[in-house]
Amino acid sequence: MRLFAAVLPPADVVAELGVEVDRLKRLPGAEGLRWTGRPGWHYTLAFFGEVADDLVPALSDRLARAARRTPAFGLSVAGGGQFGHGRALWAGAHGDLDTLRLLADRAEAAARKAGLPMGEHRRYQAHLTVARSRDAVDVRPYVALLAEFASRAWTVAELALVRSNLPTSGVPGEQPRYEVVARWGLGAAG
Repeated sequence: MRLFAAVLPPADVVAELGVEVDRLKRLPGAEGLRWTGRPGWHYTLAFFGEVADDLVPALSDRLARAARRTPAFGLSVAGGGQFGHGRALWAGAHGDLDTLRLLADRAEAAARKAGLPMGEHRRYQAHLTVARSRDAVDVRPYVALLAEFASRAWTVAELALVRSNLPTSGVPGEQPRYEVVARWGLGAAG
């Protein structure tokens, strides 16, 4: 199954971001972007790709340990940016980014220790993808509006293991479906 570790914003924060994204969708050229669906908004900590069923228990055990070792922390959705000359437009994060990066590093280390090939390690960049494009797009007006956005802060209290079900219908614009496979409380809660 195709898996990743993530932090999931609470429903009210997703709703706040949804209002901002609806505003972005009214900008000229917005129809040229593929906007991600609200049910799929998340901060990916580590992407594992296809994971063999027999490796999932070891990965889960190690992720549970990583969660227990990481304290709960404050976060908000704030700001934004782009990757790949407009191929991905994202909302950023504000708050205890050091602990968020630590959790991402621990999730990646958990995967390596469970026997998953993780490729080259890169410094974690907190982002929640709101739109994509196959072609380079000038998303500066979108990034400028996102720079002004900040959601309410919340306490991140859990790490989620999420399954990504890729579209299979062939219908243009179909979104991946995400299914939470497991959750672990951070710190003493875990």
